Amino acid sequence: MPEENDVEGAQDYGKKARSAGRPKQSSRPKPPERDEDAVSEDVISKSKRLVRTEEGRWWRSIGRLGPYQSLALLAVPVCLVEPLKLLALAVAGDGHWLTGTAMIIAAYAVSLLVIERLFVIVRPQLLTLRWFAKLWTWFAGLRRKTIRPFGGV
Repeated sequence: MPEENDVEGAQDYGKKARSAGRPKQSSRPKPPERDEDAVSEDVISKSKRLVRTEEGRWWRSIGRLGPYQSLALLAVPVCLVEPLKLLALAVAGDGHWLTGTAMIIAAYAVSLLVIERLFVIVRPQLLTLRWFAKLWTWFAGLRRKTIRPFGGV
């Protein structure tokens, strides 16, 4: 059974043998190593800031449009998405129900994610139009009356 001193001596010999061929390291301190998670979080936060800045620029410029320009801007995606929903229904009715269902889901996603967000931004400009303000007031009242029996607002 080897004694502890023999094991320690063997470990020291191994360290000396491994370091024999290496050049001596300088006495300069190493820069602190950054954790990979910290680096990736830093990159992610910078990219989010850039996206927010670019996105904010777009939304602010859209918010500065006049009422009729806002109406035209809102009409373009609506005129593209709404017929797509009808086309998707026809495709599903023709027997391609997976494709039709995927088209309907995509159209509703665009409607919800793009058009709704765009409407929230341009609504103040649209409400400056008298006819739109009356129409919106009527629609909001109808929606409120419809939802009230179900425990809504």
